[in-house]
Amino acid sequence: MDKILEGLVSSSHPLPLKRVIVRKVVESAEHWLDEAQCEAMFDLTTRLILEGQDPFQRQVGHQVLEAYARYHRPEFESFFNKTFVLGLLQQGYHSLDKKDVAILDYIHNGLKLIMSCPSVLDLFSLLQVEVLRMVCERPEPQLCARLSDLLTDFVQCIPKGKLSITFCQQLVRTIGHFQCVSTQEKELREYVSQVTKVSNLLQNIWKAEPSTLLPSLQEVFASISSTDASFEPSVALASLVQHIPLQMITVLIRSLTTDPNVKDASMTQALCRMIDWLSWPLAQHVDTWVIALLKGLAAVQKFTILIDVTLLKIELVFNRLWFPLVRPGALTVLSHMLLSFQHSPEAFHLIVPHVVNLVHSFKSDGLPSSTTFLVQLTELIHCMMYHYSGFPDLYEPILEAIKDFPKPSEEKIKLILSQSAWTSQSNSLASCLSRLSGKSETGKTGLINLGNTCYMNSVIQALFMATDFRRQVLSLNLNGCNSLMKKLQHLFAFLAHTQREAYAPRIFFEASRPPWFTPRSQQDCSEYLRFLLDRSTSQKVEAFTDLSLAFCPSSSMENLSFQEPASSPSTQDGGLMQASVPGPSKEPGVCNPSTAAFACYSAVNERMVDSPDEFRCSEDTSIPNDSNKMLVNKDVPQKAGGETTSSVTDLLNYFLAPEILTGDNQYYCENCASLQNAEKTMQITEEPEYLILTLLRFSYDQKYHVRRKILDNVSLPLVLELPVKRTTSFSSLSESWSLDVDFTDISENLAKKLKPSGTEEACSPKLVPYLLSSVVVHSGVSSESGHYYSYARNITGTESSYQMCHQPETLTLASSQSHLLGRDSPSAVIEQDLENKEMSKEWFLFNDSRVTFTSFQSVQKITSRFPKDTAYVLLYKKQNSTNGLSGNNSTTGLWVNGDPPLQKELMDAITKDNKLYLQEQELNARARALQAASASCSFRPNGFDDNDPPGSCGPTGGGGGGGFNTVGRLVF
Repeated sequence: MDKILEGLVSSSHPLPLKRVIVRKVVESAEHWLDEAQCEAMFDLTTRLILEGQDPFQRQVGHQVLEAYARYHRPEFESFFNKTFVLGLLQQGYHSLDKKDVAILDYIHNGLKLIMSCPSVLDLFSLLQVEVLRMVCERPEPQLCARLSDLLTDFVQCIPKGKLSITFCQQLVRTIGHFQCVSTQEKELREYVSQVTKVSNLLQNIWKAEPSTLLPSLQEVFASISSTDASFEPSVALASLVQHIPLQMITVLIRSLTTDPNVKDASMTQALCRMIDWLSWPLAQHVDTWVIALLKGLAAVQKFTILIDVTLLKIELVFNRLWFPLVRPGALTVLSHMLLSFQHSPEAFHLIVPHVVNLVHSFKSDGLPSSTTFLVQLTELIHCMMYHYSGFPDLYEPILEAIKDFPKPSEEKIKLILSQSAWTSQSNSLASCLSRLSGKSETGKTGLINLGNTCYMNSVIQALFMATDFRRQVLSLNLNGCNSLMKKLQHLFAFLAHTQREAYAPRIFFEASRPPWFTPRSQQDCSEYLRFLLDRSTSQKVEAFTDLSLAFCPSSSMENLSFQEPASSPSTQDGGLMQASVPGPSKEPGVCNPSTAAFACYSAVNERMVDSPDEFRCSEDTSIPNDSNKMLVNKDVPQKAGGETTSSVTDLLNYFLAPEILTGDNQYYCENCASLQNAEKTMQITEEPEYLILTLLRFSYDQKYHVRRKILDNVSLPLVLELPVKRTTSFSSLSESWSLDVDFTDISENLAKKLKPSGTEEACSPKLVPYLLSSVVVHSGVSSESGHYYSYARNITGTESSYQMCHQPETLTLASSQSHLLGRDSPSAVIEQDLENKEMSKEWFLFNDSRVTFTSFQSVQKITSRFPKDTAYVLLYKKQNSTNGLSGNNSTTGLWVNGDPPLQKELMDAITKDNKLYLQEQELNARARALQAASASCSFRPNGFDDNDPPGSCGPTGGGGGGGFNTVGRLVF
């Protein structure tokens, strides 16, 4: 019969005829055959199954073998013995390799045929050894899946006792070696199915023998924590996570994170690979385990690992949002990683460029699931933009893309952030530098945040962008000098010529930090600026003047008047402002104006000097009329609801407005030896080269004993005309009076009592034009938190785009102020024309080590778009008809980018640093090429790490307090 069957299957007869004959052969199995005939038939059918040339031959082999084995079971038991099976497993079958899946399938079917025979027990014992050997040889996914099918049907073949633990460990290692090189959907689906069969086998073993679970998980961690560069464990290990009982999370994570034998490099690799598991389509609970491990590492303050892994994997997690099967888990992990990474915006900024495309794509498909997802995503985005405010150039496109989705309340955002933050702080977070990279497209160099030093960085960048000032500093000959000015020159030189993306100004910071400023705590940038300029007022450097402008009370805005003092001012070196107590004031006891009182206001040290020795009191009891009172122009910008938006001009006018000293604030007249009503006025007697205006946004709430921030939007004019009154009569008066009035606490004097003077000065001020050069922005909702960054542009002493409108110099102060505020005034028209031209000019946004292009339009709209971000310090440059330092100066050598040539000492230092930078870049590239796991700290202060109050008040005020070790003040 075997000869007939062999000849039939290899013949050329039609297939239907062959099937009929095969059916006859199968039916003949019921007849008696001797042992030799049975063995010959088993040999033939085995050969057809394992070596059949086509599916028909293999199908015939299976049909005939099953029929003859069923009716001739003793003979098949004798044929399918241990020796035969062992030979198949160890040597293969003729030309068939032992690892061919057909051999396992054949053995699987053979076991089914002799299941009721006593000899099957011997085969079980044999297979318990052989399957262990097979998994140790790392079979391919297809063969391992067939083995899993066999062991699932015949659990008696699974190794027992200690060998079961070894088998599970080896099976885990085998899964770790799985790979699928195909990108075709059919092959990928088949691969996932094969992996699922293997993981299900492990789940069954863990259930049957719980003692195998922990060793298996230890093997999983050993695989994913390997630092061997030649081995990358398969993401297929993710298929095991869903089979791990969730109640084991706490114990396992605590064990892993506290094990001293687990090195940081290994933990970093393990966490990275677990995050990679989010790509596995059928994995469940991967997000739960990843977040649990992240929290566990935070609990033991493994911040280095968390920082490295977050920055390395955040973009991969974000990209998983595109795939529906893994989107929920990916969003959960993304949310945790971003919300817990609160010391720096770098992780968030890595995904910012990809947000808009994702949002637009999901908005366009119109699916309900996409809408639900976008609501969750936009809530996360709002939380991150709130926490990392101060990057309008990055966030404006995102705000536009998500404007149609609900925005969470500020209370909800704060709650989310507080629940997600790492609960501990580490000084190491601020002590490491950013990754090396080339300069940004702006060509400008950033300043690395050294730990709450954004107040310094924003000021330095504003001064550096003051072109004339920078040129003067760079041109100074300071050889042999170790002054602060020399360190500033050194810093400016590096900012101008270094190849680095960002520079760490450690030496300058230590030299320029006021003694009362607590290291690593946030400080007031305005206070730092005053100290810096005071420590460096070289005679060869142009003077800066800083005016602190308080906000006008709403009632004062409606009755604001601008009056001339009765006396003539004069100039004095360093005396840029003057204050007076003039008359005639017709109330009883008001000081007589015949000997007017003046005081010079120094903007640097905020002291009042030179005052009259005596006053005469007037007996005139008439009250001054209000005929000369001037109202603020009503055409200024309006807020929603009709509220007036203040401008810098309004604040400056308020600063210069007369103040009536009455009641508890009366002036003490030494001549009368009594308190008298008086009028105090301010005048500008000499204009500075650079005018610095500080908007006093931080006031003290006496009711709640806290410092609050004034978040009012202030319009920033591109052109500012400063009323300056130069006279020569002041020197004759300066020796005849002495007045001790302190004007330093302007920030608390927000309720000035304004009243017009009864006389008008014959001499009117000259309007000196200034152009906006820099804006330092404070980002934050109160004085207890925030960040500084600055907008700036290159501007020289003469700007061809600005054509001065010649104003008559005989105008009174009131009329000149009217022109300044009027919508249709020549100055306003000029500003509008200049503003339109300035839109195309380059403005830069300096945010610590990050430097980007921006526009004046962004500067104007910053507070309306981001209410927490408000202008704090403004730097205006005086427009001169000539400037000795503009252009190339052939007498001093070749100028670079409009800057004077550097001295050899500075040039050598920069050259040396640039070479070092190139060497660092080369080493960094080699390290990346070798994919070496770095256990070093990798904090990148591309954004900011400031969250302390911006209002230091000197050595007795605490200097901002706190720092990195202050509980409850996590600095980002």
